[in-house]
Amino acid sequence: MKTVAVFGGASPSFSSSLQRCSSSTQKTSPTCLSYAHPNSNLRTTHHKLAAFPSKSHLFSYFQPRPHAKTPAKPRIFLPHLVASLEQVEETYIMVKPDGVQRGLVGEIISRFEKKGFKLTGLKLFQCPRDLAEEHYKDLKSKSFFPKLIEYIVSGPVVCMAWEGVGLVASARKLIGSTDPLQAEPGTIRGDLAVQTGRNVVHGSDSPENGKREIALWFKEGEVCQWTSAQAPWLRE
Repeated sequence: MKTVAVFGGASPSFSSSLQRCSSSTQKTSPTCLSYAHPNSNLRTTHHKLAAFPSKSHLFSYFQPRPHAKTPAKPRIFLPHLVASLEQVEETYIMVKPDGVQRGLVGEIISRFEKKGFKLTGLKLFQCPRDLAEEHYKDLKSKSFFPKLIEYIVSGPVVCMAWEGVGLVASARKLIGSTDPLQAEPGTIRGDLAVQTGRNVVHGSDSPENGKREIALWFKEGEVCQWTSAQAPWLRE
């Protein structure tokens, strides 16, 4: 008679011998397996099966433990986690001379305020030529550069620093396309401007440029850091 021990995941182990498992053997060997046939006094005994390592849970005895109460871990609500990771950005918005002359300053400021962004810097300023050239230095090779500089220094501008989550991309959408004829209705340029050369407002095109331009147009101490009372109603 042969007994076959097969357990999930391990190779079968065969035993060709039948042994009696004495009571003393059972006490001294926790891995002693005894199989009794219902119609026979024979017991099949195997002290150690080579096919299973000694660490196998099949031959280990675990002391039962009472169920311990584990303290409940606080659950993190995903939107709160996402909000905490969102990056607050800064951007520079400028109402150009045509926007100031047409009395559109209040209208433009209100667009950003209604969106929920925080105004941190504001001033009416007559731009000197060297500052205008530094601001638009990336366009120096363009044929329209001299005309652009003349336009910016032709009258006062309104300089603004704004702060908010996703501000740069959102501000660009509020402002609209560079060419007002291509700007969507509802945008500042789509509603208030007609020509590219008189497109009312400037906005930084990246978070990096936002910081650079704010530092360019505002002196130290001119930008305020403050907490808006609207903040809990704008973000989770």
